[in-house]
Order: sequence, then C-alpha cells, then structure tokens
Amino acid sequence: MYQEHPFIFSRKYRLLRHLIFWTVHCIIFTFLWRTPKLSFGVNLLWSAGIAVLIIIYCYPVMYWILPQFLLKEKYGLFAIIMLVWGVLGVLWNYVCRIYFTIPIQDYLHLKTSGRSSWASGSFLTIMSMTGFGSMIVLFKYWMKKQRDFLSEQKEKINAELQLLKAQIHPHFLFNTLNNIYSFSMKGSPKTTDMIARLSSLLSYVLYDCKNHEVLLTKEIEVMKDYIDLEKERYGNRLEISTNMIGDIQGKFIAPLLLLPFIENAFKHGTSEQLEKPWLSIDLSVKQNVLQFKIVNSKNELTSVKQKGIGIENVQKRLSYLYDGKYELKLNDEGNFFVVSLTLELDQETLSGKSYIATIEQPESLPV
Repeated sequence: MYQEHPFIFSRKYRLLRHLIFWTVHCIIFTFLWRTPKLSFGVNLLWSAGIAVLIIIYCYPVMYWILPQFLLKEKYGLFAIIMLVWGVLGVLWNYVCRIYFTIPIQDYLHLKTSGRSSWASGSFLTIMSMTGFGSMIVLFKYWMKKQRDFLSEQKEKINAELQLLKAQIHPHFLFNTLNNIYSFSMKGSPKTTDMIARLSSLLSYVLYDCKNHEVLLTKEIEVMKDYIDLEKERYGNRLEISTNMIGDIQGKFIAPLLLLPFIENAFKHGTSEQLEKPWLSIDLSVKQNVLQFKIVNSKNELTSVKQKGIGIENVQKRLSYLYDGKYELKLNDEGNFFVVSLTLELDQETLSGKSYIATIEQPESLPV
C-alpha cells in the first residue's frame, strides 16, 4: 500500500519546505550569476531579492490559478487567465527592472550588460521558476490522487472480501442445519453432539473469521468438525480417509480458505453418486510448506462446466489476499475429481508477510 512521506505532503512542514526550496534556489543562483566585485553575502542578498519578486508572481499561479481552474477542469478559463497572466508577467518584469534591478545596479556602480528595461533573460527566469513550481504542485496533486485511489481500492477489496466470506458462511451452515434437522426428526442420540459441533462452527464464523488470518490449527479443527458432521449424515455409505500431519503449530492462514474445497467435494461429488461414494483428504505441513489434496469419487455423467459458488469465492479471495502468488490444480478424471494446493506458510500473520503458492492452473470444477 502506498504511503505518503509526511515531510513532503503534511501541511505542518509547508513553511519549512518553502524556506528550504528558496534557500537552495538563492544559493544556486548566487553561484551561477554572481558579480565578482561583490562579496558572496551581497550576491546572496541580491539573489534573495530576486527570489521575492519571483514568489510574488508565481505563487498566485501555483495556489490559485492551478487549483481553481486547471485541477477543476475549467480548461477554457484556465487558458484565458494564463494568457492574461503571461502578459502581466511581461509588465511585472518591466516594473521589477525599473524600480529594483537597475536602481540597485546603479547604486552599487555595476556596469553590467543587458540593462534594458524589457530584458528577456529575467523574464525567462520568472517564467521558468513559475513553471517549475507549477510542476511540483501538479506532482503533489497526482500523488494525492494516487493515494486516494489506492485507499479506495483497498476499502473496496476489504468490503468485497467480507461479502465473499458472508456468501460462504450460509452456504455450508445451511447444509449442516439440514443434516441436524434430519437426525432430530429421527430422535437420534447423536443430535446433541452434532449441535455442539455446529456451535463450534458458528463460533468460528462469528468471531474468528472477522480477522484477516487465523491459526492453521483452528482452520483444521473446524474442517474436522465439518467432516464429522458429514460422516453422520452418510453413515456407512461413505468411505472417507483423512490424513493431517506435520508441523502445523504457529502457522497462519486466511479463514475458510480450505473448508470450501471439502464442502464442494461432499456437495458436488459424493452426494450425487448412486453407489457407495468415497473421499480422501490429505493435509501436511513440512518446512512451512502446506500441501492440501482432496480426491473424491463422482458420477462420470456429472457436468463440470460450472463452478460452485464456494470455490469461486475462494479463488477470488486467493487472488486478493495473495496478490496472484498462488496456483490451483483442479482436475476432473471422469469418475473422480482432484483438488491440489501447495502453499508456503509463515509464522507471521497475513498483515506481516504474504504467502507464496505454487500449483497448476485449473481446467474445470464440478457444479
């Protein structure tokens, strides 16, 4: 995220910035246009006097004409005013030479060339400094617009991320509630345990998922709760294998980043099969690299042209949170579907460091 430098942009340092700028200007002009018979101090005072005359002319352009006309897109009025101001600049140069430059040169008994009242050199100096000051003002305006734009984009992305998570939550909670409802109607003693697991899921959604990142251990715990709830729904009809190993302590990940893949496997894979479905989930962390793989059986006739809402949301969140530093492999192998993810984890939060991911691009995803 772009951050502006306080000394350059803060109003607090405006006077100091101007003093430094014109001091440097006077020193440079003292060396460039110094009169050898005068001391350095007198030459510096001479440059300072010229600088005051330039300031009187160029500041109205920088702080009135540019902001009020050019930056407000009043281009016609801006052109007319600048034309008039240019004519006034010629007159201002004449007045300055008649009442300031030439009298001081005479007082100091300086015989210099270019004593004409309409000297073009001094006029070009005034115009060039006015143009240079205007470029600084326009550059600061452009930087401010960039800052505001990036700030708006960040707010837009944060708002969209919250919306994407809000779309995910009801999606899997609705399925879970349906499962519990079915067991309660049958008077199953397992209903109490399922409600407890649902409570854990709700707590995770309502509190943990407000953060930009959560502990990987918490994400895995919620995944296990979801899997257990689905096991109860399928009973012996579902053959499921889970394998979660490795050093998962102290690692952070975006909330609900892995769970939608599991939900998708249940909803669009095993639930659509007429025969006995199966599902394999493998998660491992080795040397801060997370490897996540789901393989689920599916009906060969199941369409794979459209993406599930949950997976689309995860892909959007990955692109936002990881800034394109991820790859995802989603393969339809006919009677089974494979999701593979490799993600480099850190012991710092998302706000501290970005994740780097390496996987292959998807081709299709079950409906």
